[in-house]
Amino acid sequence: MPRPTVRVDAVLVQAVIAGVLSFAHLHDLAAAAGQAGWKAWAYPISVDLLLVAAWRRLRSGGPKAAAWCWFLVALTASLGANVATAGLLDLGAVPAWLRILVAGWPAIAFLGGTLLVHGSPKPEETAVQEEDSASATPPGPELPAAEPEPDPPSTAPVPPALVALARKVADEHRARTGSAIDTSTLRARLGVPLSLAEAITAQLT
Repeated sequence: MPRPTVRVDAVLVQAVIAGVLSFAHLHDLAAAAGQAGWKAWAYPISVDLLLVAAWRRLRSGGPKAAAWCWFLVALTASLGANVATAGLLDLGAVPAWLRILVAGWPAIAFLGGTLLVHGSPKPEETAVQEEDSASATPPGPELPAAEPEPDPPSTAPVPPALVALARKVADEHRARTGSAIDTSTLRARLGVPLSLAEAITAQLT
């Protein structure tokens, strides 16, 4: 059975070496600034976690302004420790401002990590919210119901004798009143249904 081939990634090895050195420099600076014991080891972990959180936000496709801000803050802390422990700073006599900065770092890192993780909704949550808002029908004023149109007059054939009688009644009504007879009056005079009266009126006009 062939043995698996182990490939060494030079970039990964370089990243591990750089991470270990930066970790050690942050530990040494924190210890020199008065953070002894496990506290000194917690500082490099805090800086690296803030870097990872900011990088993940940059890769997630969300708002990048805050991610770049906190990424640069963590990168400055890591790079500053590397430079400070390179012989430019007397670790036996750390200035007061640096002690204050190191002591205040946990609060800064906590604020940055909280804003990066909970500062804005995740992309999938935003997509769901947009889909819900798009599918929701906005309320609007109810339109009044359209009134039913009146039925057109009946076009059923009317017996000629009934038409002649209706014409006579209409002539008498015009001679007496001076106006054309209406459908209701014609219906009452002839004693026929409304639909038939409408059909007769249509033939009289």
